[in-house]
Amino acid sequence: MTVLTDEALCVGADLDAWLRVGGGEALRRALADRAAVIPAIEAAGLRGLGGAGFPTHRKWAAVAAQRAGGEAAQRAGGGAAQRAGGGAAPPAGADGKWIVCNGNEDEPGTFKDRFLLTRTPHQVIEGALVAAAAVGATQVALYANPREAVALAVLREAAAAWAGHGLLAALSAALGAEVRLHVVEGSGLYIGGEETAAVASVMGGFPFPSLKPPFPAEHGVHGAPTLVNNVETLAQAALILRIGPERWRALGRGGAPGTKLFSLSGDVLRPGLHELPMGTPLRELVFDHGGGMLAGRAFKAVFTGGPSNTLLTAADLDAPLDFDSLRARGSRLGTGAMIVVGEGTSILRKTAEYVAFFAANSCGQCPPCKIGTHQVSRLLERIEAGRGRPGDLEALENLAGLLPGSGRCGLVDGAATVLASSLATFREEYERALGRG
Repeated sequence: MTVLTDEALCVGADLDAWLRVGGGEALRRALADRAAVIPAIEAAGLRGLGGAGFPTHRKWAAVAAQRAGGEAAQRAGGGAAQRAGGGAAPPAGADGKWIVCNGNEDEPGTFKDRFLLTRTPHQVIEGALVAAAAVGATQVALYANPREAVALAVLREAAAAWAGHGLLAALSAALGAEVRLHVVEGSGLYIGGEETAAVASVMGGFPFPSLKPPFPAEHGVHGAPTLVNNVETLAQAALILRIGPERWRALGRGGAPGTKLFSLSGDVLRPGLHELPMGTPLRELVFDHGGGMLAGRAFKAVFTGGPSNTLLTAADLDAPLDFDSLRARGSRLGTGAMIVVGEGTSILRKTAEYVAFFAANSCGQCPPCKIGTHQVSRLLERIEAGRGRPGDLEALENLAGLLPGSGRCGLVDGAATVLASSLATFREEYERALGRG
């Protein structure tokens, strides 16, 4: 059963059409019993779908437990907050707790969020408003990648449609302050998707990740408690309130709850976005929904969760695609991006491309990340071009061990993870490129 991508729900920016197909029900239920929202999210077993898989109810509870305040609440004036349909950073005078709906999505192979923001933006917005009701937030930043011009245009129209609507007014009355929607364009940088970088970007600054603690739940946008959730996470939260946690949980397989959007790309006949039960086997995704391999090529590997995670091989084709099953195999579900590689495609070449992406997108704050990713990229390009030197492979292995944990965010860890995984599973390709095989 599809729930996020059901055509009946994909009404674009038309709020009236959204309400006609059952939209608004989740927010009505949240308003009827605000205290029951977080327990419902916990009962459903929803986890963060932007990559980390952190239990969603714990994030929400942490923000709900905070008092509204911070720099913004302590200032007088500061200008009116930007209303629904805007684009620039909201001013510091916009007080109260914040929700940041994170749609920065910029990693290779990931394209689920742009679909949701374009085709069913009200589902995302309603999920954010449900979260606002649960945690007591009056400011909602709909944060999106500026390169997604169509998604941004639809999102602005959809957000503007909520202004003055009775449901939004009811939420404002319940919270004792006007709830405001802000559409905020990100920096266009990959690093802007990290939660503390997203907070900095929403405030109009460069998206430098910051050390944690403090976490955004304690000190986020303008110093106020802030909940940062991925687009898909908030869309699923709206569905949980709408259909009930038990029904939503039962959509998954093998004990894994709910559904997941998989961005399938690479050497498959039918690449695209596939909404499937959480726990669907990798084999089913690739060969049934993806149509199998291009030109009859044999399956070689898949980069799971995008290029920042480990590789799975043909031995893993029966692995259930859910957080815990993949973690048990030393891998991660990540964003649900699945980049399939067929026989004849070089893993060394793909790894070099992805590490080059990370090197180019390092913000430069942390020297081990900035220098280390560029060094790994340089070594990979040299080996792949047939100009490898004695000691290059050993240097890569040392860097794969030294770099993890050396940065303020996960960028350097992602580069080191894909490097280490490719070395472990396809070492013979490196050996051949160095003339050892």
